[in-house]
Amino acid sequence: MLFCELASVIAALAEHEGLRSFTLPYPSAAQRALDRTVLHCLQLGEAPPRSLPELWEWCRWRSAGDSLFHVPASLVTPDATLVHPVGLAPTRTCLELTSHMPEGGVEREARAFLAGLAARCGSTEQYQRCRRFLACHPVVQQQDRFAGGWSKAVWSRVKDFYRPLPESLLAGGTFLNCLACGLPALLRDRKVPDQGVPVAGPDTWCEGEVCPHGERLGLIRDPDRSWLLRRELRAFLALPRRVEETALDRLDRAGIGYEALGDGLGTYRLQGTRTGSRHIQVYDRVQPALLAARCIERETSLPDLMLVVVAQRFADFHDYRGTFTAALPDELRDRVLLSGPRDLAHHAVAQSAFGVHEGKEAPDSTEEAEGDHA
Repeated sequence: MLFCELASVIAALAEHEGLRSFTLPYPSAAQRALDRTVLHCLQLGEAPPRSLPELWEWCRWRSAGDSLFHVPASLVTPDATLVHPVGLAPTRTCLELTSHMPEGGVEREARAFLAGLAARCGSTEQYQRCRRFLACHPVVQQQDRFAGGWSKAVWSRVKDFYRPLPESLLAGGTFLNCLACGLPALLRDRKVPDQGVPVAGPDTWCEGEVCPHGERLGLIRDPDRSWLLRRELRAFLALPRRVEETALDRLDRAGIGYEALGDGLGTYRLQGTRTGSRHIQVYDRVQPALLAARCIERETSLPDLMLVVVAQRFADFHDYRGTFTAALPDELRDRVLLSGPRDLAHHAVAQSAFGVHEGKEAPDSTEEAEGDHA
């Protein structure tokens, strides 16, 4: 419970402008979390954090499996921390854990933003255009407005979801972003990039956290003319974009029809089903047990078959798949199937969910997919 409480506090405090804003009196929720942490440490004979900034630093290296927390490995991987050691920002585990809590956390806020956007758009076509823009543009620069394909109508509907680049993500007046996922990045200790091209590695932080080392980082030297998508939509809409695009491309190539459903976060109904309802839900999550819990929460509204599509690197990881399946109750294991984009059409056809259009075949599950590392 303490680990979950700290996750909520860290996620909330991260919306402030860094540690300098952590001045007394602390927000009441943060003060309660600090007090409980101190008391818990004293009861265990551990040295407690003495302030909120120290608690933040403390959560860089105190992991879920630490003797202070004893979070079951069946819920969160033991090495997971709440604050990234390089980025000094909430980890993806932190955001996923807050979304697992009763109030819904960051994911609930993302769904609420998209529901409001759908209501303002008035038509499905306009909404999908706006949703696609948000997913593909975690960062918008002034110069983007003069590029081909820019839509004033779309921007007028989505611009309220963007904020000026926060000072906490700037280093020496520059802003870095990962060119693989488009999300914010930093060098260790907020180092200012030199004249060379920054490259992702062990001393860099990308908000996506799992992008491969060696990827080039983008550099924005005029941050005052740039805007950043709200964190809720970066984490739960922009981050899964590559998985979603690859999955839908696989369905298109197999001639499998689909239609978007209204939750905004990558849910589709598969068309041409012979019996029962078949959906896919696209995610990019680092904690498989929390992902399974999300499916359990939706048990009453689950279709006859739900194909849960995650990044291929997770689908291929035996421990990830095993933890996800073990976290499902027995009655859902035949209705909820984990899949990567590469194997999606294969799994769907194998489940007799639908027929393949004449003249097309489902792709071989061993075939390499574009963007599989995503």
